[in-house]
Amino acid sequence: MRTIDCAVPGSFRDPSGHVFVHDQVLYRAVNLVYRDEYDLLNQSGLYDALVKDGLLIPHEEVSSTVDSSPNIYKILKPEAVPFISYPYEWCFSQLQHAALLTLEIQRRALRYGMMLKDASAYNIQFHQGTPVFIDSLSFERYTEGQPWVAYRQFCQHFLAPLALMSAVDIRLNQLSRVHIDGIPLDLTSALLPWSSRLRFGVLSHIHLHAKSQRQFAAERLSDRSRPVSKNALFGLIESLQSTTERLSCPQPESCWSSYYEDNSYTEDDMAEKIVLVGRILDELAPRTMWDLGANTGRFSQLAGEKGINVIAFEGDPGSSEQHYRTCVKRQDAQVLPLVLDLANPSSAIGWAHEERQSLIDRGPTDVVVALALIHHLAIANNIPFEKIAKFLSDIGHHLIIEFVPKHDSQVQRLLASRIDIFSDYTQEHFEQTFGSCFAIERSVKIGDSGRVLYVMKRR
Repeated sequence: MRTIDCAVPGSFRDPSGHVFVHDQVLYRAVNLVYRDEYDLLNQSGLYDALVKDGLLIPHEEVSSTVDSSPNIYKILKPEAVPFISYPYEWCFSQLQHAALLTLEIQRRALRYGMMLKDASAYNIQFHQGTPVFIDSLSFERYTEGQPWVAYRQFCQHFLAPLALMSAVDIRLNQLSRVHIDGIPLDLTSALLPWSSRLRFGVLSHIHLHAKSQRQFAAERLSDRSRPVSKNALFGLIESLQSTTERLSCPQPESCWSSYYEDNSYTEDDMAEKIVLVGRILDELAPRTMWDLGANTGRFSQLAGEKGINVIAFEGDPGSSEQHYRTCVKRQDAQVLPLVLDLANPSSAIGWAHEERQSLIDRGPTDVVVALALIHHLAIANNIPFEKIAKFLSDIGHHLIIEFVPKHDSQVQRLLASRIDIFSDYTQEHFEQTFGSCFAIERSVKIGDSGRVLYVMKRR
């Protein structure tokens, strides 16, 4: 009897299998058509080797009764990844590390007589502080002379955005949000500066690659068009790895990456704020937390040290880059920094708006932390308190939020170049509007800063 509850929409394109949820547990079905490749993955020792080194998410085979469709070969229960993030939410170094992981898996697969049949960035997730490959159905048997069919996809999903972020603007990773199957190489080639052609790897894998696609467009160029030796495949991987490693992130300094050193707090006020937030987190004892406007991660790290799983959202790519580098240096398994513009958060995209989930769809979290944020949303982005309160109640059960009064230097900084049309930006109006979505449990002034910290619970 078929007992599947719901299929995960993002997995429908793969004929080898699909992902589904049953009794709130995630499973992966292996279709009969993929039987030989799945058996080879296990019998060759490739699966064990990748899992042992933390490169591939582990799974266990379970009873087929959770999905007894006639075309099912195996049912797998993969280790759960608590939060699914997407490539357009990653900073430069996260995307670079994901690219290098993909190449390392392709290299190892060749040594075991297999290869990756796709190189989608969506096959990577960040789990316990490191990137890991999550699709155990992405492998196929290697045949002598066979080219790497996923070469173009790797270039579009990884190399193109990395080159654009490195040579043009760090914000151009957002093009991956528009182009769900990777940034087209002809577009990448057109956007890159002419000087990028002086770098052999970028010239070969982007500019000349794009030219060859245009040249053979009428024939729909196949990556299988000519035999390629295994040594040549290893050479291709080495070239892609070298090109990827040589791309550097622009200086991550920005107007907000030094916020903790340039704000309206005295040292004593900031110290008091840290203590207050720490005590509140101890009282709430959440398992998960979303830190909105996390900057370079001071309060995310505070929560992570308490064993809380933290997603640290920050709209400024430079700040998020700094935060991620700190997490890598600390080997932090509790905190995941992501790039996200809260005024335009990730939406549901792809086929029928279902392949990639919106931010709200990936919640709610136990507690939302919104420190030094309300003025950016209300004043810099003209978002009314009512809409902010509704959004925050949609994504979290508890809320720790800081109200920043209009006379604060950071608010005045935002108002310096515009007319003050925000007559209702008051503490009274803030409490009234947020009180419609949350029960305000308590509030406390933060030293002499004039700012107030609130603890609220969703109604």
